[in-house]
Amino acid sequence: MLTIGQLASYAGVTIRAVRHYHQVGLMPEPERDASGYRTYDADAVVRLIRIRTLAEAGVPLARVQELLDADAKTFSEATAQIDRELRAKIRELQEHRRRIAQLASGDSLAVPEAVADYLEMVRAIGAPELLISAERDAWILVAARYPDQIAAFMEDKVRQLEDPRVVRFYQSISRMLSGDEKENEHLVPEMADLLVEMFEEAAASGQLEQQDLNMDDSAFVQLLDSMAEGHPMVVQLRQLLAERGWIGWTKIERA
Repeated sequence: MLTIGQLASYAGVTIRAVRHYHQVGLMPEPERDASGYRTYDADAVVRLIRIRTLAEAGVPLARVQELLDADAKTFSEATAQIDRELRAKIRELQEHRRRIAQLASGDSLAVPEAVADYLEMVRAIGAPELLISAERDAWILVAARYPDQIAAFMEDKVRQLEDPRVVRFYQSISRMLSGDEKENEHLVPEMADLLVEMFEEAAASGQLEQQDLNMDDSAFVQLLDSMAEGHPMVVQLRQLLAERGWIGWTKIERA
């Protein structure tokens, strides 16, 4: 007859595992002998090995008892179901790994892949990291509020990057943030003129009329606007735009 330590050793598990199997009802606890110790026989070793084998195969402990007592048909059906569950879990873990890999760049945190790709394009044309970070935070909110429209938003933003004026606008921001403020004070009026030129074209083509359809939540628009309000350059830009007949930031309108 075997002690619990010998039983565990023969079955290739720990004593702690044996005690856990006792607690959950998978292994019946034997009666104590005359010396007060619990001893185990060969049947206990066989049962413990079967439990270990099922557990190592990925069978949840809650289902081990079912399989230990199952006939051949029931066993086959149960293992097939467990296999399906394991394959689903593997797919889920693979998706987690894919998303973790994307997080190597902070741009991918909490934004769809299309947004991360767009931010990389903005970075490539010379936009500063401070602006990239601000845009990323704004798109996190947009993606959460309008998940079904994010693909269309990104198509439009990527198309805008094909306009040399948009590239100049981003590059001007970079110069403003990285250079001497006094030397670059002429850039903000130039940026305002660029924006007005593009706004006029968008209005003439009917693009501005789509704003209410694409972003119909006025409270959310105000929330997005509030993210930029504190920056002095944005404040100055909005003042210059207002002087030129345009108001708004997230949603542009004629004054």
